[in-house]
Amino acid sequence: MAVFVISKYGERLMPTTCYGKVRHMLKDGRAVIFKRDPFTIQLTYDSPSYTQPIELCMDTGYEHIGLSLKSESEEYVANQYDLLPNEKQRHDDQRKLRRSRRNRLRYRKPRFSNRHATKKPGWFAPSLKNKADRHIDLIARYLSVCPITSICLEVGEFDTMLLKAIQEGKPIPTGTDYQHGPRYGTQTLRSAVFARDKHTCKTCGRSFADGAVLHAHHMYFWRGQHGDSMDELITVCEKCHTSENHKPGGKLWGLDKKVGWYTGAAFMNTVRWYIYERAKSLFPDVETHITYGAATHVSRTDLGLEKSHTNDAYSMGRYHPTKRADTITYKKRRRNNRILEKFYDAKYVDTRDGKLKSGAQLGCQRTKRRETRSSPENLRIYHGPKKAAGRRSIRRKRYNIQPGDVFTYHDKKYTSNGVQCYGKYVTCKVNKETLSFPVKKIRIIHHAGGWQYNIKKGVCTFLPT
Repeated sequence: MAVFVISKYGERLMPTTCYGKVRHMLKDGRAVIFKRDPFTIQLTYDSPSYTQPIELCMDTGYEHIGLSLKSESEEYVANQYDLLPNEKQRHDDQRKLRRSRRNRLRYRKPRFSNRHATKKPGWFAPSLKNKADRHIDLIARYLSVCPITSICLEVGEFDTMLLKAIQEGKPIPTGTDYQHGPRYGTQTLRSAVFARDKHTCKTCGRSFADGAVLHAHHMYFWRGQHGDSMDELITVCEKCHTSENHKPGGKLWGLDKKVGWYTGAAFMNTVRWYIYERAKSLFPDVETHITYGAATHVSRTDLGLEKSHTNDAYSMGRYHPTKRADTITYKKRRRNNRILEKFYDAKYVDTRDGKLKSGAQLGCQRTKRRETRSSPENLRIYHGPKKAAGRRSIRRKRYNIQPGDVFTYHDKKYTSNGVQCYGKYVTCKVNKETLSFPVKKIRIIHHAGGWQYNIKKGVCTFLPT
């Protein structure tokens, strides 16, 4: 990736790929480090401010963003940005913890008359707005250090019903087929799921006639998918729909079948014009225009490039220089871990096989207090000697070294996984082996920000600190 340059008086100049010259200028005092992400230097002497037209092309998406910054002669940036995959799960956890915290203080009557924000035009769910705003942040990041003259965004409109029919090999729906979906003739979504599964639990085979209490279960919760479509819901009974079965190794963990995911298509249908209008309003001095995926596909095919997010971004716009930049992949990271307390369960010896198991694994398996513990699923009778008591771990301090920071120890580079022993040692993983080094003997060369460099998908060179 190129090094961006700012003049002595704050003007944005042309980026450069002459890394040796940049190092000599920093060493001689003719330039100072202005910003590290993206890496930018500021000159300390007067220089001409001549620039060439530069365009920023962005391949928008739900999970991945491709970005290409190029002029007529050279491509300066070819980056791929992977967004957070579990954003909705974080919001669900936040809502769950907030509800339990409010209930511990005092009783509050539920209020629904103050939910006016969701009815305003242009409102988006927080998880969708977060992903849309990341597109705008990336544009603003490069506009602040580079003389960009035009922005090209790829937007598209998708018909999810048509995509589903094509994937399943069914006839293309026409007329009333768009209205008579799988829920046609049923009052609620739950009743439609129960009717499709013949009121029978799909894991143990118990039915409504056997006295089973049925639940509509989100089959792909373990993937972070909580959609309410018929393909993502199955029928389970109250004996199978327990917290234990929702954990890895349980009956409900890892359920899978061939289902077409149209999350990205629905996302683009929702926020595509929001991204475009937002970019136009925030950057009025820069020409902003759009293109469609069909045009990008034709351009990429004519250029003879493989399918990738960075190649799609390169194929957009007016310029297609022969000198291309190396692709660098970044992954969005969660900068703040708000979990201040963790609970470690007690450990017991299982009298059946003699193995050490947690108290949750040897629980009574009941989901409601009115249920008795005399059911065949009660595993408390197999409690053996207690080997470890349950305990709470409370985090009381935020340390300077965070996961993702790059440091050197004996002239070797490592990536931090965190600290231990109250911040005295930093840990990292090398070839599936956990190593720890004293904090006093390491040297931090790069602090991880909101975007963490993905070592598995590219090579990154850090300039001198």
